[in-house]
Amino acid sequence: MKYPYVCIEGVIGAGKTSLATRLASEYNARLILEQFEDNPFLPKFYKEPDKYAFPLELSFLASRFQQLKDQLAPGDLFHPLTVADYFIQKSLIFARKTLGGDELSLYQRLFTIMAEILPTPGLLVFLHLDVERLRKNILERGRDYEQDISLDYLTRIQDGYFDYFRQKQGSRILIVNTNDLDFVRREQDYQTLRSLICEEYPVGLHRITP
Repeated sequence: MKYPYVCIEGVIGAGKTSLATRLASEYNARLILEQFEDNPFLPKFYKEPDKYAFPLELSFLASRFQQLKDQLAPGDLFHPLTVADYFIQKSLIFARKTLGGDELSLYQRLFTIMAEILPTPGLLVFLHLDVERLRKNILERGRDYEQDISLDYLTRIQDGYFDYFRQKQGSRILIVNTNDLDFVRREQDYQTLRSLICEEYPVGLHRITP
């Protein structure tokens, strides 16, 4: 890989954890996976989003910040490459779609303080899937607390990523349309995606449909 810190991103069900895990194994990289299943607010949020959005977003921000601060700050002579299945900015992307008013203003102030401390990835890879495919993947993996996620929610979150990418300056962002790829089950599809990620890109936004 061309960059020492690579983030794999995507909406829920895009396959980012599966891809990040395989890339890290293949390249003997340090792997950072988001820790979310123990969040007590997550199942409640999917049932009552208005009531639980603020504590959910705050708890995710604190967890993500602590994990990245702990794992990215120390040097690792045995793993000079790091692959993560999220980046800290996803916290702001989600909050802008779930919060409003004074809650969002307070959240953004806290986020700015935390994000400034963390390093930024050399390459951000976003796995783009149509929301119908995302919903299908979510149902197939069978997590009880995810079964109530709506197409509208997935659409709003995906739009939030694209809004962020259009405004972001000074980063390398690779958006890959994966609607015709099954990189988990088909080896050739994985190799195609891996080759794209291993290319060198100038700073800016790059959209690719393999």
